[in-house]
Amino acid sequence: MATIAVTEFISLDGVVEDPGGSEDFKYGGWTFEIERGEGDAFKLEETMASDGLLLGRVTYEGFAEAWPSREGEFADKFNTMPKYVVSTTLKEPDWNNTAVLDGDVVDAVSKLKADTEGEIVVHGSIQLAQTLLEHDLVDELRLMLFPVVLGQGKRLFGETSDKKTLELAESRAVGDGVVILIYRRKDRAA
Repeated sequence: MATIAVTEFISLDGVVEDPGGSEDFKYGGWTFEIERGEGDAFKLEETMASDGLLLGRVTYEGFAEAWPSREGEFADKFNTMPKYVVSTTLKEPDWNNTAVLDGDVVDAVSKLKADTEGEIVVHGSIQLAQTLLEHDLVDELRLMLFPVVLGQGKRLFGETSDKKTLELAESRAVGDGVVILIYRRKDRAA
């Protein structure tokens, strides 16, 4: 059975929108204004340990536009690993090794977890991440917390039907006040 990890760049006030600057958000690219230091090595290690990507359609389309033309270890891994995109509208994905999961998100991702091995990582994909958290399908939550309050934008955490108890597995400060926080579900903490 696969595990699912959600990884996000997040502001102090919970905003996860457009950290890379490719969308039309007032503060797009906000993560590039703060030195990450060893955080870049963390992201590379995280990617190299991934066995697949699970993405929402919007994030998938941004990644599919950007990554195939890039080179290097990070890009090579993204471009060759299996990619699963949750969508009811995307029918024929262009990015190699991509499968579309359509229908009920919870059922499709539950089946993916049961039928595959290794670690599947969700990058960005806010709506998908929220759905997976709501339905207890996230085994690990990795947050790179940036010391900035954006005051607006899409936030990772919204209303849930019940509380979600997590256990801190790791924390470390990197760069200019950036904190890497890794949480596991309380019932799955190692």
